[in-house]
Amino acid sequence: MDEQYLITVNPKIFDGKPIIRGRRLAVEHILEMLAAGDTIETLLEAYLWLEREDVQACLIYAPRLVSHERVEPFPL
Repeated sequence: MDEQYLITVNPKIFDGKPIIRGRRLAVEHILEMLAAGDTIETLLEAYLWLEREDVQACLIYAPRLVSHERVEPFPL
């Protein structure tokens, strides 16, 4: 799988945040939903056009999003 074709950036959508296949669904949103406890199956039911590979692409892309950030981690 090559996530570069699934994750795109469009300056007209969400101020250029990475989105899934040019749709109005940000990678950030998928990651937040997964972190909140949603399952991939729940996401697929909520977004009928979404495919398992889209969610996997978000997970592969996630380290790239944070690899250049220099912020303090949240306290545990």
